[in-house]
Amino acid sequence: MQVGEVGGAAANGDGAVQAGRGRDRFAAAPLLVIWEVTRACDLACVHCRASAIPTREAHELTTEEGRRLIAEVRGFGRPVMVFTGGDPLKRPDIFDLIEASAKQGLPTHLSPSGTPLLTHDALWRAQRAGLNGISISFDGSHEEIHDRFRGVKGSFRWSLEGAGAAVGLGLQLQVNTTITRHNLGDLAAIASLVGSLEAHRWSLFLLVPTGRAAAEQQITPAETEEILSWLYRLSKEVRFRIKTTEAPHYRRIILQRQAVEAGKPVATMISGSAGGRFVPGMNDGAGFVFVNSRGDVQPSGFLPITAGNVRTESLVDLYRTHPLFLALRNPDRLKGRCGRCEFRAVCGGSRARAFATTGDYLDEDPACSYEPDPGALVPGARRPPVFTEGGGVQP
Repeated sequence: MQVGEVGGAAANGDGAVQAGRGRDRFAAAPLLVIWEVTRACDLACVHCRASAIPTREAHELTTEEGRRLIAEVRGFGRPVMVFTGGDPLKRPDIFDLIEASAKQGLPTHLSPSGTPLLTHDALWRAQRAGLNGISISFDGSHEEIHDRFRGVKGSFRWSLEGAGAAVGLGLQLQVNTTITRHNLGDLAAIASLVGSLEAHRWSLFLLVPTGRAAAEQQITPAETEEILSWLYRLSKEVRFRIKTTEAPHYRRIILQRQAVEAGKPVATMISGSAGGRFVPGMNDGAGFVFVNSRGDVQPSGFLPITAGNVRTESLVDLYRTHPLFLALRNPDRLKGRCGRCEFRAVCGGSRARAFATTGDYLDEDPACSYEPDPGALVPGARRPPVFTEGGGVQP
């Protein structure tokens, strides 16, 4: 299942996440903690970053280990806790884990797959346990496109039923869509579907070639620019909010369009959040941390570089002090066009896509076509740490 932005900045009731600006904004805590509770899933999605499998694995974190992880997440303050997979409904203890998260006072969200497990009863149990919201994927506006993408006939119908049940129960609904070549011409129809489902948010994922996702499924940088510009126009016409995952250059487009509309230089708007339309600087490892089914701590599910493991190390310490996370939170370490870009602190490019395509998580994002302003100030960049095969850091 996809993992991405659920909830928002206001979710952190303790205010720890909001402290500071720019690169310091996320130094103490992330906005989102994503836990892949299992890789097991009954779908066979062509883009699956988790390379999901039909059955659960023996090395998954246990229920008790999960409770300890959730208790440590509370040490960040009150970030949004998201249970994902695979399909989290494949774990019989998922309702116990949701309850543990809710008892810690964490805003708690679930990202299940569109399968027969996604029932009204399951969502009712999850809500009773303390669930606040749910994200469900729709990668086509009708079953032919969606089911082909998901690899199982019936997934579209099960997803529709799950979305209806969630809204009926009063759960906050987010619709996720992965933008690929297969559904590029269907996005407007999917947007209409999102509106009809009464979703609170539409989160669009720009494909990263990792897991099962193949590079040839990606759209071009020019098509990306066109789609993101269309999303900005659409955002002013619809009731639901629009967010992007692994497409942070949407923030640049928003600021550029708003500058034109306001008749102001865009440089005067770069330090803002465009009226709350996005969280500046949020990116892989910056405001976002991912724990996989084995307990490995990574910047995101799309950037599979491991900093440590929650079975033996502190999640809070790894996020705050590990060289990998420190580098990802420093926009002055970026290279190529991203390093020269005047929007680097608010955008930063997809670190996951840079890594997937070049092997360097600080390189430029190949999905962005923007050429930075040659007059922008460019501080001297330092070389990033080099990670050895065993997980250590070479000076």
